[in-house]
Amino acid sequence: MRNFRNYHVWEQSHQLVLSLYNITKEFPSEERFGLISQLRRAVISIPTNISEGCAKISEKDFARYLGISYGSCQEVEYLTYLAKDLGYMSTEIYDSIQAEIVSIKKQLYQLIKKLNAVD
Repeated sequence: MRNFRNYHVWEQSHQLVLSLYNITKEFPSEERFGLISQLRRAVISIPTNISEGCAKISEKDFARYLGISYGSCQEVEYLTYLAKDLGYMSTEIYDSIQAEIVSIKKQLYQLIKKLNAVD
């Protein structure tokens, strides 16, 4: 049985959730049901799908959930870019978030590749 807490990528993505929750607190209130909600749902999906995938028996199923997490990373990557361009996020914060996203994506990619090699 896999324990999601043992995966560095899960821990890093959990920290990203916490960071983006704090950052989006500063977004304009009119974005509460728009960009804030969408960004929070997307970023939460990253560690959630890693966690859920850990409960799957086959490597193929686990890899599929990691792929969903990877897709959520892509979504967060765009939504933070949009937030920066709308002036809701500084370039410095954006750059830091992007570095985290790239790191998470690289880890997910390598893990997916490793799991798919098992089949």
